[in-house]
Amino acid sequence: MRNYFFFLFLLISTIASAQFDIYFENHSLRMDYIHSGNDKTDNYAFKEFIKEEKWGGSHTQMIETFEYGKYFVKVFDKNTGKLIYSRGYGSLFHEWSTTKEAKEFSRSFEETVLMPFPKNEVIIKLYSRNKSMTFDERFVIPFNPQKTFFEYKNDNILPVIDIHISGEPKKKVDIVILPEGYTEDELGKFIKDCHTLTNQFFAFAPYSQNKDKFNMRAVWIPSKESGSDSPRDSVEVSTALNTSFNTLYSDRYCMTLDYHRVRDYAANAPYDQIYILVNTDKYGGGAIYNYYSVSVSGNLKSPKVFIHEFGHAFAGLADEYGYEDSFENMYAKGVEPWEPNITTLVDFDTKWKDMVASNTPIPTPANAKYTDKIGAFEGAGYVKKGVYRPKMDCMMRSFDGDVFCEVCSKAIVDMIKFYSE
Repeated sequence: MRNYFFFLFLLISTIASAQFDIYFENHSLRMDYIHSGNDKTDNYAFKEFIKEEKWGGSHTQMIETFEYGKYFVKVFDKNTGKLIYSRGYGSLFHEWSTTKEAKEFSRSFEETVLMPFPKNEVIIKLYSRNKSMTFDERFVIPFNPQKTFFEYKNDNILPVIDIHISGEPKKKVDIVILPEGYTEDELGKFIKDCHTLTNQFFAFAPYSQNKDKFNMRAVWIPSKESGSDSPRDSVEVSTALNTSFNTLYSDRYCMTLDYHRVRDYAANAPYDQIYILVNTDKYGGGAIYNYYSVSVSGNLKSPKVFIHEFGHAFAGLADEYGYEDSFENMYAKGVEPWEPNITTLVDFDTKWKDMVASNTPIPTPANAKYTDKIGAFEGAGYVKKGVYRPKMDCMMRSFDGDVFCEVCSKAIVDMIKFYSE
């Protein structure tokens, strides 16, 4: 019986891989665009198509079944109307649109969607999730590889350093590490920091049990000066990726607005996830689902920052702490958030209800009796009331411990399987 199921798995994988070869080349099509607006409206403006040499994604998992993210891209075969590729993602524009500043004026941000390069004409559609948590179609554009103009970006060849390689990209989770604020003289430090970061990454479960499912490569991009901008400290430096602390006016939030430049550099290696490593000991970082992750290299909390932020970018995990008093500022009443580790209890059956013991009350009191129990503890997703997390503490809530809760661990493992099986 075991041999039968193994043969069935191989057969399904072979058929899925053959489907990839029907529709795609083993290269990437990147669509850059500008996303602008405010807290009430937004607009999309196409910038350019780019063909990139490498495709680091799966050849079998073409359709994202999780439906995570604020935004979604779908690619349809023009002749048949068949959906042949989809992925969810987030953006810095969306985070900014929830700020007070967005109520006062509009602003534009760089965004990108990436897909395997199509062999035939396709229709690309972008969707945005509304407050009811359903997707609205927002932007449509055709692409014909024989007629549509695209730039073939194979001229930005930079050194790529193998940090941890366990197999071919199409069967692994491929992470590309980009250096920020490392000067020409600091190449050795960057490589050492990459190996340190990798060792720290695989010290945490469930990554430690799935080391053979990952590849990590680093692209060498020297900066003119070390570190990163820190406006509150009156520090401004010239760096490769133009990162800055105090993004969206949070001192520890370190991100970059030069997203298309990030994608240019990342394209030197096959990748599923982009990680920017900042050469500073100042505490901070940030991450957005299928966008990019950032962490600093020299802070004592750097290992946990790296792990926490990657949880956002890779598995779509939400922060499990709360500081907002008003539920309505973040969520609409009567709907369930898309993130796998928070719930409003509106549709708890689709979350982790099956992992809760029958004698655990929902909502769950935050007292010593339930310290190690899975339940629904109030305070998560940046709000104090009305949103619930799976456990009293977790790596997505604080750095007091060293583990993800069972719900977050399952979400991470599910995503690892999606990219590697």
